[in-house]
Amino acid sequence: MVSGPQHSRRTQGNVGGEPMPSGAKQIWLVRHAETEWSASGRHTGRSDIPLTPTGIARAKDLAPALAVEQFDLVLSSPRSRALETARCAGFGATVAVEEALAEWDYGDYEGLTSSEIAARCPGWDLWRAGCPNGEGVDAVAARAKRVIDRCLASPRNALLFSHGHFTRMIAAVWLELAPTRGRSFGLKAGSISVLGFEHENRVIWQWDRVDAFEGH
Repeated sequence: MVSGPQHSRRTQGNVGGEPMPSGAKQIWLVRHAETEWSASGRHTGRSDIPLTPTGIARAKDLAPALAVEQFDLVLSSPRSRALETARCAGFGATVAVEEALAEWDYGDYEGLTSSEIAARCPGWDLWRAGCPNGEGVDAVAARAKRVIDRCLASPRNALLFSHGHFTRMIAAVWLELAPTRGRSFGLKAGSISVLGFEHENRVIWQWDRVDAFEGH
C-alpha cells in the first residue's frame, strides 16, 4: 500500500458530522493545481501547461490531507500539470501514468475561453455537443468508466490526479447518472474529492474540498 510520509491511516472519520465507513473502498480524486490557463479560464486539454508558483504551493499543501490515507493504486493523467501535482503532494515515487485520466480533448476549442467559444458557436454546450475535432460526451464517459473499473479491481483505495471536466465526468459515471450531469459538479483547481459507498450505494463523501480537509 502507498501512504503519505507523515500520518497513518485513520480507520474512521466524519463528513459533515456523519461517520464514514472504515472498510469501504474509496476513490480519492485530485484536480491538478493552478496553471496559467486554468486561472484565466482557457480550455486546457492536450496542451501541456505547467503549474504556476501558486499552483505548486497549493499542490504541496495537499500532502497532509492525502497522507491520512493508504492507497493501493495511485494514478495520474499523463499531462505534466497532473503529474507535478502528484509529485508535490508526496506521491512522485509511486504514481503511475494512466492515459485514460487525460482531460477532455477540446479539439478546435483548445486554448479558448468559454466566451471566445460562444462567439464562434452561440449556444455551445460542452456537456451536450462535445468538441469539433475533439471528443464527444459518450467517448469521455467511456474513458471514465474504464478508470472506475480499474479502481474497483484494486484491493483497496485509489488516488487519481486528473483534470476538471474529466473528474466531473468520473463523478457522474460513478453515480450512474447520465454523462451530461457532469455539468452539475463544479470543481476548483487543487481540490480533493472522495467517492465511495454507503452500504451498497455509490455516494460522494467529499466534493471540491480546498480548505481544511476532513478525511478519514
